[in-house]
Amino acid sequence: MSPKVTDGNWVDELVQFLHNQPGVSAVRVDPTSHKVAIATTGEVDLSALEARLAETIAAVQAKYAATQSSLTPGAGYRLRRDGAATVIGRETGEIAEKLWLWREMEWPELKAEPTPEDQEWRMLAVLATTCGVLGIAGALAPHLLPGLPWLARVFYGIALVAGAWDAAIDTRENLRKGRIDIHFLMLAVAIGAVLIGAWGEAVLLLFLFSASGAMEEYALDRTQREVSALLKTSPKRATLVLADGTEKVVAVDELQVGQRVRVKPGEAFAADGTVATGQSASDESTLTGEATPVEKRTGDQVFSGTLNLWGALDFEVVRLPSESTLQKVIRLIQTAQRLKAPSERLIDRFGTGYTYAVIGGSLLMFLVWWLGFHLPPFTNTPETRSAFYRAMTLMVVASPCALVLSIPSAILAAIAWGARHGVLFRGGAAIEKLAKVSVVALDKTGTLTTGELAVVSYESFPAGREQEVMELAYALEAKSEHPLARAVVRDARARGVRSVEIADFQNMAGAGVRGRLGGAQALLGRRELLEAGPLAEWAEKLPPAPSELAEIWVVGKGVLGRVLLRDEIRAESRAVLAELKRLGIHTVMLTGDRRQAAEAVAKELGLAEVRANLTPEQKVEAIMDLRKAAGGRLVAMVGDGVNDAPCLAAADVGVAMGARGSDAALEQAEVILMHDRIENFLAAERLSRRAQTVIRQNLTLSLGVVVVMVVATAFGAVPLAVGVAAHEGSTLVVCLNSLRLLFGRNA
Repeated sequence: MSPKVTDGNWVDELVQFLHNQPGVSAVRVDPTSHKVAIATTGEVDLSALEARLAETIAAVQAKYAATQSSLTPGAGYRLRRDGAATVIGRETGEIAEKLWLWREMEWPELKAEPTPEDQEWRMLAVLATTCGVLGIAGALAPHLLPGLPWLARVFYGIALVAGAWDAAIDTRENLRKGRIDIHFLMLAVAIGAVLIGAWGEAVLLLFLFSASGAMEEYALDRTQREVSALLKTSPKRATLVLADGTEKVVAVDELQVGQRVRVKPGEAFAADGTVATGQSASDESTLTGEATPVEKRTGDQVFSGTLNLWGALDFEVVRLPSESTLQKVIRLIQTAQRLKAPSERLIDRFGTGYTYAVIGGSLLMFLVWWLGFHLPPFTNTPETRSAFYRAMTLMVVASPCALVLSIPSAILAAIAWGARHGVLFRGGAAIEKLAKVSVVALDKTGTLTTGELAVVSYESFPAGREQEVMELAYALEAKSEHPLARAVVRDARARGVRSVEIADFQNMAGAGVRGRLGGAQALLGRRELLEAGPLAEWAEKLPPAPSELAEIWVVGKGVLGRVLLRDEIRAESRAVLAELKRLGIHTVMLTGDRRQAAEAVAKELGLAEVRANLTPEQKVEAIMDLRKAAGGRLVAMVGDGVNDAPCLAAADVGVAMGARGSDAALEQAEVILMHDRIENFLAAERLSRRAQTVIRQNLTLSLGVVVVMVVATAFGAVPLAVGVAAHEGSTLVVCLNSLRLLFGRNA
């Protein structure tokens, strides 16, 4: 007996797979990292399982993002979590489970760049062109070749086959499932038109219908190209640097964290990593939309799929290729294209019912015109259109082709534009909601600021020996890997500080570093270094650092001083906040930092409201307070860290800074701003509002045409050709209007 399967639950797909494969005891899947394994209790034919498993995993991937709860397998099967993965297995008992032999399998990969054979719009365009050309030939044949009256019917017949081909295939599939849709309507009208002798109108209907279908598929194909472009940049091979310095070319999937990989000019980085040796620049436009090359030196991050431009580099792998930034981006876009907006789901729900209503309404009006108004049922005269002719026209003009395309075409175009310009939307709902946001809460560190400290100044005690403090700090920090050290080294190099050699360098965990310079000991670290040494009494009298600054103390032979550092404010933050204020959007800073530091940043940026010293729980409470104060309007939260994940989930729209952000933040966010570019928030907000405008235009046009033409048909004899042109013309206009989002320079 087959297990009961419910719609929409991806667990059911795995249960069905197990039911059909008696040799498989369990399946372990992790759709987020694209890992799959099967458990058996003996030898099985793995090659025979691959195709069936690929189909199952494709179904799991399609339903995974939309199913967040109610994951319950059918009777006889058990579900459990194994880290980030989910295991679905037979209820065989613990002893039997220990005998399971787990085998890793290949996760089905998406196709890269679509080939012409894959691009359905090309085939539809050929069919539509054939239909149109032969339709024109049929219309001209009686005038050019009056001696061959049958030739026009031949041309019309072939044109009808070409125009109806795709609609017939879809209708056959839907009828097998007990459903009818717009394709059925179009075929019914075309057949009805032929029955009453309106061959030309039938051809015109199918030509415009197939042409609008080609336009719809073309719009979808353009959105898919953005993902395909990312997939194409993903490298397949990598040059591994072995311990003895030799090179070995391996498949990217074989790379492990901690291994060293060599990248030559013109090659793509095979994984996310940190530059170990070498200097170059990378093209990160595939991830960020930013065309400017990014310099790469020792210690800098590199990202999978980005292009190494001119210098050879060795980098250390920090993430497996399957968990890289590029793969995150690809999965985010794929998920976004599957998730529908609320208004789009509404149209889907009433679509089938509307189709039945159109058929029923047309049949009713046929009877009214025939029996009520005594119009001829099927015979057209020069003075009077038959009841059947009018019913066919009504069926055409009432069909919701343009209405059904109004929202998904705009949503998909907006998602594709965002992916190309550094803004990733997790589904259509995010686009709809972002356009309605009236309050934006922003984290400070890593959002309004860069999260990278920069040197503000050097001080010596007594004053006058700042240059020596600078040189000593540079010498000690040049050998350290601490984030503060990178800031000091970067500043010293920019100032052209003289480099001196430190001997006996040693790291003091949690306190600082030390070494010897000219035979004398030198120290660098926190204030506690001074307070615990012979200078403790004097150190108590030293001035504290300003609240918004961090400090590093430097002690050497005859030298005492400190380096003051501050988290750099993003250069774009002020302009972004000013633009949000101009748009009437209230902004507020939510941060766990000290109030003095937060207020200093807020003052510099012109932020009026600051909430500081907040724990993650208090940030969530602040979001809830803002939602209440907004009076039903929506609140967005922009953050980047693990501590921001709870409030990103609590906000109406969660926005994460950069695909390099924490996994927790990315998991909760509905909008991802690539490359930590806060100005992309404005691009996302403008894109959302423009998408809403396009959707309203599409709905107004499609509904308006339906209402006007239905009324005109009900109370007057509208020629079928006019009804066809109005209906299919509105569908074409809707598709073209949505494509404006995809090709627009600025959202």
